[in-house]
Amino acid sequence: MDRCIVLVDAGYLLGAAASLLAGEPSRSRITVDHPALIQGLRERAESDTERPLLRIYWFDGAPDRVPQPEHRRLRVMPRVTVRLGALTRSDGRWAQKGVDAAMHAELTELARNRACSDIVLVTGDGDLLPGMMAAKEHGVAVHLWAVQAADGDYNQSEDLVAEADERRVLDRVWITKAVRAKDLGGVCAPQPAPRPEIAAILSAPLPESAHAQAAGRDTGEQQEHSAAPAEQDGEQERVPTAKGVPTPKDLAALRAPGAQPAQHPANATLRWSSDKGWVDRPGVAAEPPEIAAMPTLAQLTSAEQRWADREEDITTVGGDPYEVGQVFSRRWMERLPEPAQVQKLSTMYPRIPHRIDGELLRYAARFGLLAHKDDQIDEHDRYAIRAGFWREIDVRTTAEHAPAGE
Repeated sequence: MDRCIVLVDAGYLLGAAASLLAGEPSRSRITVDHPALIQGLRERAESDTERPLLRIYWFDGAPDRVPQPEHRRLRVMPRVTVRLGALTRSDGRWAQKGVDAAMHAELTELARNRACSDIVLVTGDGDLLPGMMAAKEHGVAVHLWAVQAADGDYNQSEDLVAEADERRVLDRVWITKAVRAKDLGGVCAPQPAPRPEIAAILSAPLPESAHAQAAGRDTGEQQEHSAAPAEQDGEQERVPTAKGVPTPKDLAALRAPGAQPAQHPANATLRWSSDKGWVDRPGVAAEPPEIAAMPTLAQLTSAEQRWADREEDITTVGGDPYEVGQVFSRRWMERLPEPAQVQKLSTMYPRIPHRIDGELLRYAARFGLLAHKDDQIDEHDRYAIRAGFWREIDVRTTAEHAPAGE
């Protein structure tokens, strides 16, 4: 068949692009415009092979082979098929498993069935050498593409380079049409303004009882979490809290009966939420009934809206934790039957009603924000998710109270 097929090893393509543009092969250091990248691959393949494109196969790894946000966006694009291998963590580093084997199987099967006349390989893995040789024996021309190496050297298997029929380099100019290095001087989205009541709580002196409990805190917490899997960074032991920084338990002690007066507002919040519900601390007031009774997003969403939300999640939501919180908050506010409930909720900052908070974190889990080993969202990501939620609340309440004409 006079047509071409492109097989892309995403780990190689994006890792090499990150090395070239950001100085290290971490894909978290770059942002990718996937539609532009796919279009660029298609145009380059049709130009180099002088054949129309049949399909682009995108091979990548994912924890438990669960599609991540970028995979969900890619697999609904025309002429794109996503194949996922496993993504495992060993010695503190992530590694793909099964991706090269899947590429090898696809390469040999396409050649054996004469599905195309030309195959473009975007990879550097020497394990594909037998598959490349088999494809050539079936009369298929194999084009090997490399990403320009940051140091000017090869970033592909030398045997693979030698065996290819045609070779091309995707240089910096081509790569930067769809890939950009992240600006690490800031964050992906603006952080909400600091709230004075939170600063007051954190700066309040601890009572003597809290200082006495601090000595035994680490031992107790280690026992409580002894059955939990290790964190993603591979550490086996819980890192002790820095001296002088109060924990939620310490903050609760500030409001406990008999504790010395604390230098913080009377309405300071000392309840802490999680995806499993609220954790009550001694001396903390109960959640107001009007706040506890607020409807969840699921209760406010119709079947048509649920379908539209799913399409938006696939096509436009990037999966950044802060952005995920903003999207959830915006949908929830737009569907509230009583807009005044938003103003009520804003007075509860920084706590989110536990039913809504749990739903928020479950929504965030759809975007691959769960830590692979313990199925928990990273603590830093939780802060970002909730900060995004509150940012949208602040924007809405500020706009509603702004003077007319501003």
